[in-house]
Amino acid sequence: MTTTETNPRKLRGHKATATCCIASRNRPGFVATSAEDGCICWFDMRCKDVQLVMEIGKEPISSLCFKSGNEDIIYASSGMEVQCFDVHMATSWKPLQSYSYNKEEINQISCNSKSSFLAAADDGGDVKIIDIHQHHLYKTLRAGAGHTSICSSVQFLPWRPWEVITGGLDSKLIMWNFSKGRPYKIMDFGLPDMNSGGNTGQSFNPAFVHMLAVPEVDMLDKVDKICVVARGDGVVDVINIESELASIRSKTSTKPRRGSQSRLKDSCPTADIETSDQNGRKRLCLDYSLGGHTAAVSCVAFSLFGEIGKFIISGGNDKSVKVWDWSKYYEAGQSNDNNDIHLNISLSKKVNWLCTTPTESENLVVCDTTKVVKANLSHELKSTPLSVVPFGNCLVSSN
Repeated sequence: MTTTETNPRKLRGHKATATCCIASRNRPGFVATSAEDGCICWFDMRCKDVQLVMEIGKEPISSLCFKSGNEDIIYASSGMEVQCFDVHMATSWKPLQSYSYNKEEINQISCNSKSSFLAAADDGGDVKIIDIHQHHLYKTLRAGAGHTSICSSVQFLPWRPWEVITGGLDSKLIMWNFSKGRPYKIMDFGLPDMNSGGNTGQSFNPAFVHMLAVPEVDMLDKVDKICVVARGDGVVDVINIESELASIRSKTSTKPRRGSQSRLKDSCPTADIETSDQNGRKRLCLDYSLGGHTAAVSCVAFSLFGEIGKFIISGGNDKSVKVWDWSKYYEAGQSNDNNDIHLNISLSKKVNWLCTTPTESENLVVCDTTKVVKANLSHELKSTPLSVVPFGNCLVSSN
């Protein structure tokens, strides 16, 4: 194993801790970051300095997302508000639209693939579904029917236009039909049976769901219809959504309720609470026994560089980023020989957020607990597996 000394690319522009980063797909190398200083910084990785700083408020910005299909439009959540901006009018810092439907602080926002709805998950456990064409509240996914604690993450399922998936600090992952406002599948990672696929004892933290990642439309033919879950007990779960839904259909067809009427094809079933991971469903648990995290996983993302979706990237409170070559083991339904880990990146701070870019180099961007965003020269992720690469003064090595 060899070691070299090379500093990471440091993206400066924020005055407080960086909270979120997103990368453009249409303009490779363009990255937007947010922070507790209420600013959005725009970076062009071909240039040395920050290209634009948008001062949109005094409250911390918790989450960013582009409008699907139009990356000139960006949404930002701050406090209990979501604001919409046109990048070409960014110097005016005046929002095109502002939505204040949430009653608690927003943790994450997400735009659906048709650019018709935006979801905002908040500390009260609610998820507001906003019609961004008509500019009004479409539906509230209410705490109680779903989450009983903070809802930390939300993602639309691009292959199911009326469905959304959420995760929370009640250790639950919930699948919703948001047109009806009802959950139809609840997976509780706090139940002992739900951890049978992984090793217990790796972390004293509960299995809170901190973040979810689902593949974008152009990834589906390569990575399957899955959801990746960042858990508080250090596990990264890869769950086949369609297999989970098939289990609901199977239960409904084999165990009809007495006196019940036939359910319409497109109707929303009663929520099914997951108590085990049996019945042949595909699920992969990437944990510390495979070289994974030893503390809470704070964020997950799919790789946009090289073969799109080939890697799952996870960051955690153990001050590390893991690059998982997950797909071959997922298809086999098991993991072995610690070969799931493609790269282990040791950092000096906890990870708040990360994203990848569709470029040959500087394709991993990390927001840690400082105001300086880091970009790793991570073309080695694609071209040199199981290598040793530098990340600042910290050693980056594969397991």
